[in-house]
Amino acid sequence: MTTVKKQKTDVTEGPLLGKIIMYSIPLILTGILQLLYNAADTIVVGRWASDGEAALAAVGSCGALINLIVQLFMGLSVGAGVCVAQSYGARRYDDVSRTVHTAVPAAAILGVAVSVFGFFAAETLLTWTGVEQSVLAEAAPYMRAYMVGMPASMVYNYCATMLRSTGDTAHPLLFLSISGFVNVGLNLLTVLGFGLGALGVGIATAASTWLSMILIICFMLKTDTCMRLEPGKIHIYGDKLLQMVRFGIPAGLQGCVFSLSNVLIQSSVNSFPRYVVAGNTAAANIDGFIYIAMNALYHAALTFVGQNVGAKKYHRVWHIILVCYGAVTVVGLTMSTLTVVFGHELLSLYAPGNEPAIEAGKVRLLIVGGTYFLCGLMEVGCGAMRGMGSSVVPMVVSLVGSCVFRIVWIYTVFAWHHTTTTLYISYPLSWILTAAVHLLCCAIYLRRLKEGAGG
Repeated sequence: MTTVKKQKTDVTEGPLLGKIIMYSIPLILTGILQLLYNAADTIVVGRWASDGEAALAAVGSCGALINLIVQLFMGLSVGAGVCVAQSYGARRYDDVSRTVHTAVPAAAILGVAVSVFGFFAAETLLTWTGVEQSVLAEAAPYMRAYMVGMPASMVYNYCATMLRSTGDTAHPLLFLSISGFVNVGLNLLTVLGFGLGALGVGIATAASTWLSMILIICFMLKTDTCMRLEPGKIHIYGDKLLQMVRFGIPAGLQGCVFSLSNVLIQSSVNSFPRYVVAGNTAAANIDGFIYIAMNALYHAALTFVGQNVGAKKYHRVWHIILVCYGAVTVVGLTMSTLTVVFGHELLSLYAPGNEPAIEAGKVRLLIVGGTYFLCGLMEVGCGAMRGMGSSVVPMVVSLVGSCVFRIVWIYTVFAWHHTTTTLYISYPLSWILTAAVHLLCCAIYLRRLKEGAGG
């Protein structure tokens, strides 16, 4: 029997709002730090690379493509998180340990496979997405360097997801803070010191990712909780792998198709002049700060719902969902307002003096950044469904409501009216549609859980 310390916070008992806030704050800070470090990547190349506009466009052109490559395999980390949350809520600590010792080697194997594929296919894939030749010369080396860090990224993200599923959001924040400072320092060294441009940013990102993996593995080797990693117990347990696949593959497929729709959108953006691509890159980076807060409440919904379902406390689930909906709306609207009001100043950090790029970026900030709370509502509904143990339904709803909708939009409305405004409007419309259907599905699935438990 695995020995486990008493939980610091029991999410299956007592008031919810304070616990959800305390859970979410470190997660939001973790995401903000991660994006600050990513922003440092783009700011450094935008300001100090020999051809800042090309380097900035190169980093932006790779983002959606990289996400497309890794999302399927990162989805399994969602599966690991659901397994840990439900087992932890039910106090089945041996099951938690078996999941941990299955997830870590699985993440390492998948990370190596993705790394090798992405490294050798980088230039071909970027060419397929329509990256122009002047940008490709910077983008391909950046993507190859980024892929070197992929095994570490996989392991870190799987471990961080499982820690968060037990309620521990503080340690991933600490490890990211340390590795992020290293990332910024290496950015300055490789770009300013060695003049490597986008390649230097890729090298810095890969090196800092390996550091974050080392830190989280060292912590898990020493912890005295059920999250302890013991080298002698590392083994891919078939039943746990199947559980991870059951929950994770639908999440991964959803992420893949989401990324595919984003690649199509990025390809559509690439059809505009280079200053538009640079402005879109900067605005998307700023949008990311809002999304990370939305995503934190997605994880809160998944973890709190998952643990309470594991404890068979179904009467608390709807309250969790409503609290997360309220929180994501308040946080999203606040951040969106600040982003729109200070848009010019924020974009100037990325592309100083490049007014065409700044004006292009402001269009995206107004339409996408200004409505991001709708994305938060969609995310919370999806997280709650996964916490309840439903994997296929949220995948289908998200794919049809967001991805298929955006793809159809690109080939119809956008093809008819070829402007960035028309392109960006597809985001809030898809969020509204998907969020509404998720809410309905949550109500139906929760009723079935209660009926199955006899009330």
